[in-house]
Amino acid sequence: MITYEYPLSERVRTLLRLEDLFDKIAHFSAAEGPQEHHVALTTLFEILEVAGRADLKFDLVQELERQRQILLSFRNNPQISEDALSGALYEIEQASAQLLAMQGKIGHYLRENEWLMSIKNRAAIPGGVCEFDLPGYHHWLHRDTVLRQQDIEGWIMPMLPIRDGLAIVLRLLRASGRPEAQTAQRGAYQLMLSGRSAQLIRVRLGENAACIPEISAGKFAINLRFLAPDMQQRPKQVDSSVDFELTLCNL
Repeated sequence: MITYEYPLSERVRTLLRLEDLFDKIAHFSAAEGPQEHHVALTTLFEILEVAGRADLKFDLVQELERQRQILLSFRNNPQISEDALSGALYEIEQASAQLLAMQGKIGHYLRENEWLMSIKNRAAIPGGVCEFDLPGYHHWLHRDTVLRQQDIEGWIMPMLPIRDGLAIVLRLLRASGRPEAQTAQRGAYQLMLSGRSAQLIRVRLGENAACIPEISAGKFAINLRFLAPDMQQRPKQVDSSVDFELTLCNL
């Protein structure tokens, strides 16, 4: 199954973008080649930009505390495993403590590193990080693999509390919805919300489904169109029925 997610708030949109970027930097920094480490570094700059756009730390701490209070209300409930509940509470409390321990604006230590900022500025220019533009960076890319990995780890480490906090929030958000089987007649589907609210829409399709969802949502309804992928021109709506799984998630 392929899952397509559509955020309905700017906060969830930011969390999803950061989740994707943290996954990418983990993948490319674990590799050994200089080209992969270049991608890891440019991904680090993207994390810096996305995380610095809003008071992300405060939002995460606030949401984690809200979820902690909800979980505490399940204490002594015979239908809830005390071990599982205690584990979830401990994870939330640890993540909150690490977020509160972060000093200053997110990534401030990166912005104060002139060498990194010179690479960031040149990386925004097509072909701007050639060896004749940044000989110091060219030298770094030719250092021992382990040393480069240690550098990247040191640069990303202070921002890991953000990664851990958003991972908990997104996991709880995704688990809040109940998937329902639906069918889009002739490639179109509409769901009236009737007072319900959602922060995230999840659509799951079979891997062999020859279509992709186009999702739009307002205060009163959610609309889906299933389009046939086309690499040459604008995709067109399919004319057949499409079976899919729809989940509305809300914390």
